[in-house]
Amino acid sequence: MTFIDAHQHVWDPACARYDWLTAELAPINRAIDFAELRPALREAGVDATVLVQSADNDDDTDLMLRTAEANPEVAAVVAYVPLARPAAAADRLAELRRNPKVVGVRNLIHNIPDPDWLLRPDVDEGLAVLEAEGVTFDLVAVLPRHLELVSTLSERHPGLKIVIDHLAKPPIGLDGTEPWWTLIERAAENPLVHAKVSGLYSATADSSAWTTDAVRPFVMRALEVFGADRLMYGGDWPISLLSGGYRRVWEGLSVIFAELGSEEQRWVLGGTAERFYGIDATALGVARGASRSHVDSGE
Repeated sequence: MTFIDAHQHVWDPACARYDWLTAELAPINRAIDFAELRPALREAGVDATVLVQSADNDDDTDLMLRTAEANPEVAAVVAYVPLARPAAAADRLAELRRNPKVVGVRNLIHNIPDPDWLLRPDVDEGLAVLEAEGVTFDLVAVLPRHLELVSTLSERHPGLKIVIDHLAKPPIGLDGTEPWWTLIERAAENPLVHAKVSGLYSATADSSAWTTDAVRPFVMRALEVFGADRLMYGGDWPISLLSGGYRRVWEGLSVIFAELGSEEQRWVLGGTAERFYGIDATALGVARGASRSHVDSGE
């Protein structure tokens, strides 16, 4: 099995604009490169990763592509195209898809004031571009309304493959589980909708105040409604540095993964990401070789 971390980032404020990266995020308000992550990946046994966009601009995507070229462990990239400008999105996507590592698209919808942004006619046309090209869409759902939209998007775009990042931020550490508990089941009704077991931090003021036991009910609910073959693990680095770091996140989740059957583990820890994103087999083989050579050399 190829162990894939399906969600991590790099960024550099000197190369691209990150409007959300402010002084309040001091530990990560700086350049973040893949070399900083590599030791944690080796420790966890990760073979390959999926780089996911961090800003709604081409500069961030270009940085990811340079990172993927320089680091063979990066087997896939989820890029940015301007969904609200469908003609430009189609042109940029055609350019990006010349690189076999570009497998999907994301926009930072959680930073857009209008929670119904994805329903706008121009954005809907942009999503149709992804659907027509067979390109996946990472949906950053942080509000209940974002999760409600999944069913509507599924109806409008029955061929669009959607992955819900971070299980749509369940209410970990809060009293009660609704409306997330019901909405995640409704979203999962479409077999093309998948989800990432990633970014599962406390929803309280202290995001690091999470425990494996607090996270477990939400992971189990996701397994119930999606099945392991529609879930994928993501380390959410370097955002995870604000909530305990990569090692703590992996160790906390790995306890839950160890409770699964071997076939379920194979899906969550690599098989789902490989199939959903259609990750190039050659890129995965190169990633495995690179990651294991670092292990063998003691790096």
